[in-house]
Amino acid sequence: MRQDDFVLLRLAYLTVTNLFSALRLLPISDHDKDTEILALRHQITVLER
Repeated sequence: MRQDDFVLLRLAYLTVTNLFSALRLLPISDHDKDTEILALRHQITVLER
């Protein structure tokens, strides 16, 4: 596999995973979003220690 093929494959993979991540956020409620934000803030607090 050439370097160019690897770069294109990785770009395609990242594009698809980011698309699915964005689509996952569309149907969730405000309460679910708030819960996820709180969990992410907690993770940041733990990582900053």
